[in-house]
Amino acid sequence: MIDLVENIVKQLVDYPESVKINTFESQSSTILEVVVDKQDIGKVIGRQGRTADSIRHIVNCIAFKDKKRYILQIIDVVH
Repeated sequence: MIDLVENIVKQLVDYPESVKINTFESQSSTILEVVVDKQDIGKVIGRQGRTADSIRHIVNCIAFKDKKRYILQIIDVVH
């Protein structure tokens, strides 16, 4: 799942080298924290959040098949 999200996000941004995926596990879910460059945050979120929603939809479809729950959070990094 991490590789999939990382691959999708790297295709969207201008600075793919700054994309990092951090994971935090809990009993009921896994949080995927997507860290991108400050200049790329708008590209990952998209107009009215449509791009982020699409990524979340893909993650949720795969998670449903695996009977898991993933939460996608997008965070920007200041250099």
